[in-house]
Amino acid sequence: MKAIFIAFDQAYYERITDMLLRSGCRGFTAWQEVQGRGSSTGEPHYGTHAWPSMASSIMTMVEDNKAELVLDKLHEMDVATPKLGLRAFMWSIEKTI
Repeated sequence: MKAIFIAFDQAYYERITDMLLRSGCRGFTAWQEVQGRGSSTGEPHYGTHAWPSMASSIMTMVEDNKAELVLDKLHEMDVATPKLGLRAFMWSIEKTI
């Protein structure tokens, strides 16, 4: 099992949740309004007058055999619209209950 944390511009929300469902990843937890800034080229998402856009994030647990597919699809979205901003991080889950 893999955990995938996805931070993204709010404009991606429906595309990401649809992609997860089509990829067989039903469960996730979402945070609708988060603030942040990309580590190298990302625009700030602060919800302020100067930087009005906001970000969202999703955490999903994915079967090992689906994890690379999900990351590849997220990467395709990011490459297609790099100005929006999308990052994903994956790590192994040792145990679930």
